[in-house]
Amino acid sequence: MKPTHIEHIGIAVKSLKESIPYYENILGLKCYSIEEVADQKVRTAFFMVGQTKLELLEPMSEDSTIAAFIEKRGEGIHHMAFAVKELPDVLAEVENKGVRLIDKAPRKGAEGLNIAFLHPKSTGGVLTELCEKPEQE
Repeated sequence: MKPTHIEHIGIAVKSLKESIPYYENILGLKCYSIEEVADQKVRTAFFMVGQTKLELLEPMSEDSTIAAFIEKRGEGIHHMAFAVKELPDVLAEVENKGVRLIDKAPRKGAEGLNIAFLHPKSTGGVLTELCEKPEQE
């Protein structure tokens, strides 16, 4: 596997409404997209910092993984996402190297990306997301 770039850094927040002003008014960034990812029970807000995105993640229900993360660890950095090519092949490769997969196959994520997560117990404690932009049809 060779990531092409850091796709985004995911940050768990209790409330987009309360968190967005910090990024816009203090850091001077512009929220360019707010999106609901229903199957993950999360609302996202995106900002660009140079070539890297910040993704704020707000839980939509108390049983979402983001709600559980905030309950256990508080708000803060949730995951690091890397852009890759041939995501299914990359998942097979890292699994063959002993990495524990959360997702055995890619699934749809925010911004239309195909995504898959690697378990932090296999990645030095960092929840790692692999992302691939689907080919245009």
